Amino acid sequence: MKFALFLLAGALWAQDAVAPAMNAMEKRFQEDMTGVTLKGFFTVGDSGETHDDAYMIEKVTKISDDMWNFDARISYQKRDFKATVKVPVKWAGDTPVLTLSNYLIKGQGVYSARILVFNGMYAGTWGAADHGGKMFGKIAKTEAPAPAAPPAQ
Repeated sequence: MKFALFLLAGALWAQDAVAPAMNAMEKRFQEDMTGVTLKGFFTVGDSGETHDDAYMIEKVTKISDDMWNFDARISYQKRDFKATVKVPVKWAGDTPVLTLSNYLIKGQGVYSARILVFNGMYAGTWGAADHGGKMFGKIAKTEAPAPAAPPAQ
């Protein structure tokens, strides 16, 4: 019974929770980063060799002052996984900078990154305990999959 009351209280609290206020820049950031694909490249170490990667961001939601939830699919090195990542977003004037510091992504490892987002592009650095590099690319609205053909009769 106590557990049921706890769940009910939690559900009522969640209904009363108010979304954090957003200024015009934050609203635009949320709109610009929802339903998009970051498609580009990353490097490892000092090598200039690039490797393809893609981040499909389904939804971005502000959850507190500088903290945002990114619901995403991440693809690199022939791996693809879904994750919700809590990302601090700082502002350099009117430019958002994603600032991960020693963040554990389940099944992937601990990463840090600083990624600047501007004018439909992204660029930054990333790192793990024993390696890191650069990353850059374009941001485009994710194309909806083509509707399935009706079954033949």
